[in-house]
Amino acid sequence: MLLSVDWDAFSGTRELVFDAPIWGTRDRDHDRLEAWRGRVRQRQGDSWDALAHDFPLYSGWQALRQYAGVPAWVALSHADAWAWLDFFPPQPVLNVDSHHDLGSLSGDPARVRPGNWAGLALQAGKISNYACHYPDWHAHLPVAEGYDLARTRTELEGLLPADVLGRVTLARPPSWPHPQEVAGLLLVQSPAWTNPAHDAAFYELVTALRAHVLTAPLNRVNAHSERRL
Repeated sequence: MLLSVDWDAFSGTRELVFDAPIWGTRDRDHDRLEAWRGRVRQRQGDSWDALAHDFPLYSGWQALRQYAGVPAWVALSHADAWAWLDFFPPQPVLNVDSHHDLGSLSGDPARVRPGNWAGLALQAGKISNYACHYPDWHAHLPVAEGYDLARTRTELEGLLPADVLGRVTLARPPSWPHPQEVAGLLLVQSPAWTNPAHDAAFYELVTALRAHVLTAPLNRVNAHSERRL
């Protein structure tokens, strides 16, 4: 099997944070950095520290260290996942994520994007079966995808053909496979959805996994060495 992990499963938000990108955002250069600067300004801050309360780094990401030695790659966006899938024959994929990535009602449905890469890959035969495991903190966010799995599956009925949906499972919290079961791992930064203050922990994980660069992630903390905006 293949294991895909979106950093937004851990770099998340608390309940009732009005400007949290988890509720819906694009994946443009502006969203990856400038939108986060705007969130700091809205909190009358002058560094990423102003984001700490509303956008915490949840525990659980440390479990990924067990996959050191498994072939691993790092990517900026899940839109890059198809290039990773091409390294392997079709097989089951487990994606640990704050979003199912099976499709959306906006944008070009035929173009591979962060929100539909998995659904298109299922339909194209690049994935045999797909499981999305939502993080445990979704249990405290009533409008998050991973809060009510039955509701989320019902929503998917309008996005996927029945035969494709039959190869999809949703669960919470993540159930990590044994490293020997994993043929390859993809770690995705998703900077439009993840707090820049957590980039250091992300890079720590990339180093621990000795991940090959599929597409270069951002280091937004180092880009502002004095942590000033």
